[in-house]
Amino acid sequence: MTIRVVTDSTCDLPASTIEKYGIKVLPMYINVGEEEYLDGIDITREEFYRKLPDFPTHPTTAVPSPLKFKAIYDALAEEGATDIISIHISESLSAMVNVARAAAQETISAAIHVIDGHQLSLGTGFLVEKAAELAAKGVHLKEILDALNSQIKRSHVFAALDTLEFLKRSGRMNRWVSNIGSLLQIKPILTMHDGQPGNEKVRTREKALKRVVDMLEAVGRIERVAMVHTNAPERIAELRKMAAHLLPQGDILIEDITPVIGAHIGPGASGFAVVTAE
Repeated sequence: MTIRVVTDSTCDLPASTIEKYGIKVLPMYINVGEEEYLDGIDITREEFYRKLPDFPTHPTTAVPSPLKFKAIYDALAEEGATDIISIHISESLSAMVNVARAAAQETISAAIHVIDGHQLSLGTGFLVEKAAELAAKGVHLKEILDALNSQIKRSHVFAALDTLEFLKRSGRMNRWVSNIGSLLQIKPILTMHDGQPGNEKVRTREKALKRVVDMLEAVGRIERVAMVHTNAPERIAELRKMAAHLLPQGDILIEDITPVIGAHIGPGASGFAVVTAE
């Protein structure tokens, strides 16, 4: 049995991890007016966030076709894969996992196991990494799937946004609420756990960052943690300092969130992706 892992570009894993385990990543599409970009290929994250406030039309996103998924599945089968674990952003946020399921039904070259990661960003990425790591060690398929199901329940992402403006532009928030929120300096905190997106609203950036640190403390013992942001290195440095007593010593993974999510939340967001200990 040879197991390979497929995911999409919202997973936010660093290129070194993707290369190490031979993970296949399907890019999502970012559309700006008549321009179409492949996420992570045609436009860098730094460039996207720099241009985002001034795009003439607000970006929209789209998923690849089932045919593109099937082509990846068939190619991995030709390389010797007997089973393919395909892990994707939560169904509550994107149609990606449903497209993967449609492609899996049409694929006969290998057994396809589609997983709704119930997460976003590195919440999904840590699942992908776990699957690829266990597969590389020769762990049996059922044990891998059981490990993923356990980790899904223990995965959390939470981040403080700098502004409500981009939720308003993307149509994800009632325009009236967004305008009032801006007047009151409201800073939304978005959360994701087990497929359920949530939000809180606090006043001022300082209180928002403190609330994110409180959330990190509340999850309990940590197995994995990373910091995620939308082109906000200074904000991340401040947040890391505030949370230093909760974070492991040494290097910590810090990643820019995919523009597929960033188009909705805007630049300046900062937070954590966490897997709690069993």
